[in-house]
Amino acid sequence: MDESFGSWSVLTTNFLFTLYLGLGGITLSSVLHLVNGKWRFQVRHLACSFAILLPIAGVLLLILLANAEDTFPWLAQAHDAEHHLSGWHNYTFLVVREIGGFLAVCLLFGLFIKYQHQSEIDSSYKAQRRFRNIALLIPFAYFAYGSMVAWDFEMTMMPGWHSASYAAYHFQSNFHMFLAFFTIFLFFTHRAGVLTKPFENHIFNFMAQFMLGMTILWTYLFFTQYLIMWYGRLPGEMIRYDNMMLEGFSALWWTFLVFKFVIPFLTFIFTASRHNPVVIVTVACFIVLGTWIERYVWIAGSTSVENYHLPMTSMFDLAVTIAVVVISWFAVKMTLNRYGLIKASS
Repeated sequence: MDESFGSWSVLTTNFLFTLYLGLGGITLSSVLHLVNGKWRFQVRHLACSFAILLPIAGVLLLILLANAEDTFPWLAQAHDAEHHLSGWHNYTFLVVREIGGFLAVCLLFGLFIKYQHQSEIDSSYKAQRRFRNIALLIPFAYFAYGSMVAWDFEMTMMPGWHSASYAAYHFQSNFHMFLAFFTIFLFFTHRAGVLTKPFENHIFNFMAQFMLGMTILWTYLFFTQYLIMWYGRLPGEMIRYDNMMLEGFSALWWTFLVFKFVIPFLTFIFTASRHNPVVIVTVACFIVLGTWIERYVWIAGSTSVENYHLPMTSMFDLAVTIAVVVISWFAVKMTLNRYGLIKASS
């Protein structure tokens, strides 16, 4: 079981990546609406088009849940009378809450898209108020659902290990990733001239500022949970950090730290960099890759060091990743065409 867990963790990472790309677009649109960002009208439909990835994430979720011990190695302990796991590790409860939470979030986010469209064709107070109310719920749903996903697929992968700030660290990191991915998407569709309603270049500056803010917040959340465990000399918690940082995943660990903090921060603190789309999208690529590595390290690093598996070193790793990327690309392209967001010939 442990031998295959490393490769199976690639599928789990791809699930989380796909899930948060689907959630991120609607969350961004909601936040921009709530803060009355005028530039939201130029990007919100493009952002919401990523919601088509939620059904794909749903299929991946069912595969992960169906394969039980390959996804959650602690299940082997659940059947061992010598080990006592908390009620949170009850597998039936896990399956029910994950499927129920996913369906509830999909319903709510689907309503957001519906009411956003209605608010554009109906200027009445009722329609605008209804859209605002659903927009208010989106960040809370994102935080609550993201917390559950963080606990189930990362934090509690090592039974007994916990961090009070891990949930915020997890879903904030993934929103950081979405901003970077969306910036890359905007850059290439804009340069290709395929958008039916092109946006203004200053959007890239706004995205760069947003990414800088999320970089600083990510670094704060990353460091605070580590500092508490290290300074408090908590060996039960530090062992997970030590195994990943100093043992088999040390290269990956320090890579994602450089990609998600050092490069973005040292680039975006300069005003000129935040006005250069090529520089912005280059940094965004580092953030996206860094987040994928980060997710994988936390998941695959929850087992014993001797079972650590470097990603993309087996045919399974490559096959499932390519399949998810190709299916997701066609799904987003189909959605863009369906709603007239890109030119028909694209």
